[in-house]
Amino acid sequence: MNAKDVEHYLALYRNNVITTALCYVKKQCDAEDILQEVFFSLYTYSGSFNEDEHVKAWLIRCTVNKCKDLLRSHWRRFSAPLEAAGEQVYYDRHEDELYDIIHKLGKNNRIVLYMYYYEGYSVEETAKILGISANAVSSRLKRGRRQLKKLIENERNESRYGL
Repeated sequence: MNAKDVEHYLALYRNNVITTALCYVKKQCDAEDILQEVFFSLYTYSGSFNEDEHVKAWLIRCTVNKCKDLLRSHWRRFSAPLEAAGEQVYYDRHEDELYDIIHKLGKNNRIVLYMYYYEGYSVEETAKILGISANAVSSRLKRGRRQLKKLIENERNESRYGL
């Protein structure tokens, strides 16, 4: 893969990679670091791709793996967050109320809902990308929808009754 190809895919799939990373790590700065790592991995990848959709799936799979590596890292588990030190940087999509509510879900349900509704992957495609069974994806979708419904109802009640 040459630099021009990587730039092309960066322009096409930057938002997909950032948003997928945000679903896992919840911090813009970490998501941007993962974006750089993912596209560096693409640049150094020696394999070939059949089509753009194959590249997109590879990028999302790579993003998920990099996020899991970051969340498992010793540094991540034993460092203190710096949010208290200054203003937190928000990603543009944080303005979307539904996106904020989805971030309140558990990681497993959140990433499956994101991939199914935001990225448009089928249950089978999501299962393949995440390395889990289609039944697990279906269960997480069902559980995530149920949790999302409760959160939305709570948000409406809070805004309606000022709770």
